[in-house]
Amino acid sequence: MDHYKTLGLGRNATKGEIKEAFRRSALKFHPDKHSQSSKEVREGASRMFKQASEAYEVLIDDRKRADYDRAWRGGFSDRWSRGASSSSSSSYSNSSQYHEGRQYSYRRPPARDGVFGLDLESVFRLLTRRSFLVNMAFASVLLGAAVVVERSSETMWKMNNSGKSFEEAIESIEQKKANKEKS
Repeated sequence: MDHYKTLGLGRNATKGEIKEAFRRSALKFHPDKHSQSSKEVREGASRMFKQASEAYEVLIDDRKRADYDRAWRGGFSDRWSRGASSSSSSSYSNSSQYHEGRQYSYRRPPARDGVFGLDLESVFRLLTRRSFLVNMAFASVLLGAAVVVERSSETMWKMNNSGKSFEEAIESIEQKKANKEKS
């Protein structure tokens, strides 16, 4: 089942459009509205209401929607598996989807234990966030400034004290202080 088609939306629908389409669909197929209808009509309306609810649940949540869109483009690979059970404890696990007459269930892949429990994808997402990049640029500027100050102070030391050791430089400073005190 294509969630966008279920709600009558395009793939670039906004959250407002998704909410409005779900509201229209829910009003049209709500089981209470069809309680006096024949069993076949009731079951069809109930099925459509469940599909609309599932579509809304996935499309309104940015993370689930991104996962769904990625899986849809990839032919339901990885996170959407044909006939997978929905008994997993993940928060996404209760969704059953239909596509070309076959049922698909969403299952979240198991956590990958990498360095400190992070997988490469999570680390990449962290490293490419705007706030992280801005902080890294600021830290780089500060580090660069510290290097410039250190090198310039070292250069100034060499210019004012060429050929002298540290001890000789300290003695000359003490002599200058002593001469100032005498004057």
